[in-house]
Amino acid sequence: MSNISGQKNAYEKVKYNNAALVYQLIDLNGPISRVNIVQKSDLAPASVTNLTRQLMKHNLVSELSQEASTGGRPAIALTTNQKDFYFVSCRLGRTDIHSSLMDLAGNIIFHHITPILSHDAGNIVATLKQEISQCLSCSNQKNLIAISVTMAGLVDTNTGLVNYSPNHQIGGLNLISSLNHFGLPVFIGNDIRALALAEYYLGHARQCDDFILVTIHGGIGAGIVSNGNLLSGKQRTVGEIGHVQIDPFGEQCHCGNFGCLETLVSNDAIVSRTSQLIKRGHPTILSNQTLSVETICQAAESGDEVAIHIVEETARYLGQVLSTLVNLFNPEKVLLAGEIIQNSKKILFPVLQTQIERQALNKFNKEMHLCMAKYQKQGTMGGYALVKRAMHNGELLSKILETQS
Repeated sequence: MSNISGQKNAYEKVKYNNAALVYQLIDLNGPISRVNIVQKSDLAPASVTNLTRQLMKHNLVSELSQEASTGGRPAIALTTNQKDFYFVSCRLGRTDIHSSLMDLAGNIIFHHITPILSHDAGNIVATLKQEISQCLSCSNQKNLIAISVTMAGLVDTNTGLVNYSPNHQIGGLNLISSLNHFGLPVFIGNDIRALALAEYYLGHARQCDDFILVTIHGGIGAGIVSNGNLLSGKQRTVGEIGHVQIDPFGEQCHCGNFGCLETLVSNDAIVSRTSQLIKRGHPTILSNQTLSVETICQAAESGDEVAIHIVEETARYLGQVLSTLVNLFNPEKVLLAGEIIQNSKKILFPVLQTQIERQALNKFNKEMHLCMAKYQKQGTMGGYALVKRAMHNGELLSKILETQS
């Protein structure tokens, strides 16, 4: 009996994996014909026909008008029904929680921001539940399929366990089990890695299988996509470039080491370095202003020497690490996000480019494009990417097919 059960489970797994492959091909390449799906998937024509029929039965896929004939029966194009399935995406930020009701096309139907009043685990979970409930109440009984949460720190995406959070006292908290009472699949991930996926699906890295996203905000991190796959380690913690050591005798980082990139290039570090120059008496228009990354960048754009020095110095520090990443991964693109990226591109990018050209392999940097990321604000698009990936790899798609059978 156990052998029969095991064979059935293996068959079901293959079936759902094949269904996910067909769904992904339609989602990324549609409108696409069954003939083209067969060519791209190496599945048998009969299998593709059966799988597309099953996907259509569950309203995941629909047929469009016939494609032009090339000398036989006209092919019918298929496309995914992205606007017929909805989910809640939350981002646990440093001071607030962003929550959205979204569809699989990336459209935001409802969005809300609430401040975080206390950083302990009980309050974080309670606030997340409140936000999720509010989004669900706005869904009008739509076809809800999942909940996703992204956050800074080290998160085990398989178990939902938070191994480390730089902003909250939630180490050891299991977010998946904490939110499972809603009766929906829950997906948890690091915010920066998830944003890299969002750039891949809908942003400035579409059709780009090898790229790196680097974000500079309260901390610094990277999401690395190689051959179309988001790189991840055993506990999904790849890309912590903020803790690459730049100056062994520099400021102590919250991680315990000294002179990490984060102590030199994060928003707080940029403001701190500027404040030190002002205290030393260097003349600047920033002397009587409230310091922020935005005001420093504005001063740099207007020609202030202190501000220009800070922006260029930041670019050189960042360029050292980017050069290493280029040498290691040879990406087609490096995408950058953050307040300093948005507000001082004219000064920052030339210095970054020069630094990369100086330190990275010539062939690699010649073929690499440096550009701004589409998603500059760390909102709920990362959660969208987690859900989209779960549809493509079959983890969520299989649940939809099972529950709607």
